Amino acid sequence: MEKIKMTTPLVEMDGDEMTRILWKQIKDEVILPFVDLKTEYYDLGLVHREETKDQVTVDAANANKKYGVAVKCATITPNAQRVQEYNLTQMWKSPNGTIRAILDGTVFRAPIMVKGISPVVRTWQKPITIARHAFGDVYRATEYRVPGPGKAELVFTGADGTTFRETINDFDGAGVIQGQFNKDSSITSFARSCFQFAVDTKQDLWFSTKDTISKKYDHTFKDIFQEIYDAEYKEKFEALGIEYFYTLIDDAVARVIRSKGGFIWACKNYDGDVMSDMVSTAFGSLAMMTSVLVSPDGNYEYEAAHGTVTRHYYKYLKGEETSTNPVATLFAWSGALRKRGELDGIDALGKFADALEKATIDTIESGVMTGDLCAMWEGETPARKVTSLEFLKEIRARMEKALA
Repeated sequence: MEKIKMTTPLVEMDGDEMTRILWKQIKDEVILPFVDLKTEYYDLGLVHREETKDQVTVDAANANKKYGVAVKCATITPNAQRVQEYNLTQMWKSPNGTIRAILDGTVFRAPIMVKGISPVVRTWQKPITIARHAFGDVYRATEYRVPGPGKAELVFTGADGTTFRETINDFDGAGVIQGQFNKDSSITSFARSCFQFAVDTKQDLWFSTKDTISKKYDHTFKDIFQEIYDAEYKEKFEALGIEYFYTLIDDAVARVIRSKGGFIWACKNYDGDVMSDMVSTAFGSLAMMTSVLVSPDGNYEYEAAHGTVTRHYYKYLKGEETSTNPVATLFAWSGALRKRGELDGIDALGKFADALEKATIDTIESGVMTGDLCAMWEGETPARKVTSLEFLKEIRARMEKALA
C-alpha cells in the first residue's frame, strides 16, 4: 500500500511516562504503516524540560504558531514529590498552561461515544462539548504564603502613575493569598471562538460563571460575551435555530445533569478543567475524550485530556503487561492529521483520520477493549480485555482491510 504523502509537518510534542510509551506504539502500529509522516519533533518529557530549563515548551508553542497544527502527548506537571523524583532544579509550570498562554484561544473537549457504554447520567443521549478558556485565571496566578499578621493589598499602578489600592485582608495570623488576572482581549477571543464553534457545529451554546459573587472579574466575562453575541452572532444563531444563554455555574450544573446533551458548555479556565473531567468520566472514561486548542489566529493543538497514567507506567517498568486506554491519544493524532489535510488540501489525510477513528470505535464495539472500559461494558458481545499493544494491533488489522 502506498503511503499518504504530507507537504507540511505537524508539530509533534512528546510527553511522559505511560502515555509516552503509548505515543510510540500508536505511531508504529497505526500511523507510520499508512502515512509518510512528516513532523517537527519536540521532547516535552520532564527530563528534557529540565535540561532545557523549559525552553523546549516555548519552542514547541512557537512552532505550533509557525506551522498551524500540533499534536501533543500527555505531560507531567511537577509537584513537590516530582521535584524530588526527577531531581528538578525547580517546580516547572504546566506545559499545557505555557502553550495555552502563548497560543491563547479556547480548548474544546467532547466525549467519544460508543455503543455498549452508556453515560452514567441516564438522560444524556448526545455528547456535551466543554469549551474551556485557555488563558489566565489560577493558571497564571501569583501566590504568596503569608507568614503572620499584616495587611494584604491589591495594588494597580497605571501607565500614567495613577494608583489603585484595595485591602484584601487584615491578617491576624498566617494564611495564603493569590492574585489572578485576565485580559479583555483574551476573553473576547474566547467568546468569538465559542460563538463560531456553535455556528459551525449548529449547537446551542451555554456560558456560566459566578458573577453574583465575583462582581468585577466574572461579570466582565458575562458582559463581553453578551456584547459580542448581540453585535455579531445574534442573527446567525436565530437563522440556524440555535440558542445562546448565560446562567450561573451552579444552575448550569443542574441543567446539564437534567439535559439530553448535544450542546456546548463554555467555562472559564479552572471551571472548564474540572467540568471536562466530570463530563468525560460520566460519559465513560477520561481516556475517551477529544481535546483541541483553537487559537484566534487559526492555530490548532490536539491532545489527550488525561494525565500520564503513572500507575501503569510503574507496572510497565517492572515488565508487567498493562491495559492502558490509548483512545484519546489516537483521536489527538487523527484530529491533527485531519486538520493538516484540510489546511493543505490533502483529502487522503482526512480519509485516513476517519478510518482510524472508525476502526477504533468498531474495535471497542466488537467487544475488544482495554481494562478501564470492561467494567462499564453493556454490549451483547462479552468484553475481552487486551493489552494496549493488542488493542492497537486489532485497530491496525481493521484499517488494513478498510484502506486496502
